[in-house]
Amino acid sequence: MSIRRPVWVLHVLIVGLALHNLVAAQLWRAGVRGATLSALSAWKDVLLAAALVAVYAGLRHRPFRPTVGDWLALAFAGVVVLYGLIPQSVLGGTATHSGVVYAARHDLLPVEAYLLGRGLALTVKEERSLVRTLLWTAGIVAAFGLVDVYLVPLSFWRKVGGWYEHQLGLVYRGLSFLPENFVYNQGNNVVFRRLTSTFLSPLATAYLLVIALLLMTLRRRASVLLALLLFAALLWTHTRAALAALVVGLLLLAVLRRALAPALLAVLVAVVGVAFVKGYPHFGPRTHFTASELRYQEHHAQTAPQVSHDATSANEASTREHLQSLREGLRTVIHHPWGFGLGNAGVTAERTGAKLKAGESTYTELGAETGIIGGLLFGVWSLVLLWRLLGSPPLAAAFAATLFLGLQTDVIGIPWLAVVVWALAGSAAYRDAGRLRRAASSPFLT
Repeated sequence: MSIRRPVWVLHVLIVGLALHNLVAAQLWRAGVRGATLSALSAWKDVLLAAALVAVYAGLRHRPFRPTVGDWLALAFAGVVVLYGLIPQSVLGGTATHSGVVYAARHDLLPVEAYLLGRGLALTVKEERSLVRTLLWTAGIVAAFGLVDVYLVPLSFWRKVGGWYEHQLGLVYRGLSFLPENFVYNQGNNVVFRRLTSTFLSPLATAYLLVIALLLMTLRRRASVLLALLLFAALLWTHTRAALAALVVGLLLLAVLRRALAPALLAVLVAVVGVAFVKGYPHFGPRTHFTASELRYQEHHAQTAPQVSHDATSANEASTREHLQSLREGLRTVIHHPWGFGLGNAGVTAERTGAKLKAGESTYTELGAETGIIGGLLFGVWSLVLLWRLLGSPPLAAAFAATLFLGLQTDVIGIPWLAVVVWALAGSAAYRDAGRLRRAASSPFLT
């Protein structure tokens, strides 16, 4: 272990962030709550900050030349800090002081992770080791999720619903204070479990699995078996956006490698994915609402607009909600291009009581908070990073899939994605030519 190059921190974050929600929820259930649990939950922020200090304090002992990506990252961070300092009354926002702090931590997380990766400048051996840790973690998450979705009743998880409301400030009414996406509600009170695993979220779990599938190679029987396990778990999350992102990543991989196999895999994923979500009501693990949940669902059904319950329909409830949220977010950014200030969008606004200006999409949330300038800086920085990663096809595919998911999901609001993906991108995007030649066996260059 090295103090100046704490690569071990990335291993800890890959595993720890995947287990964080499960552990935190169970601690809450055991009675560890309030400020004590908040302090324990800050382990990831403290570890990341300490690693950054250690890495950049040690840069005086080795050469480091800032790049375009570095300046764009710092410019975006500067805009975030500026918008955190501008009074809410000036911009028309309603965020609280705590909301501004939460939003700053949220918006700056990918910048911190990127700078950590840049400073570490991972070697080929270190990259291989990190990919192994990532794949092992994904395998554990997948296996745990598949066991849980069939063998652990929903009543077990209902007991940690208070963690969302009382600890995180997120109020969900339809499923005993659990997020509604914990299940797939087909309508008429027909309910199926979705794989949520250690993230306690089908979305976060699905996104980790997509990244792992795009970073792995299928050269051995064990890797093929692991890929099948990960893909099965991905299907059981019933997350259509993740399946679409996997197709996008595989198609980019096919183009960059000039190979047919990834394109054929993309077609297979698309066909199997559509068939799976279409047929899920016939074989998915069924569950039931409680009496109080049923009363809420029946009342909500009377006030909700008529939508399709076909998961492959464009008028399906979840799809319609995502599209509407994206349209409204874009409209908000266009009509209020200077932004409302930090804490007025996404989960941060919901948990702190601010009036929600934009939700779900990473890009509209950043635009609503930091204006068009902040949103464009993040977008340009992301595209520059993607361009620099094209020489590392698997990582480019994973990064492109993440950016695609950002259209309908707050990807930087999922700490595992924000830290792991941006740290690996930061290290791989700016290799010098000599290292590129020496790194022919790198997992990101195969």
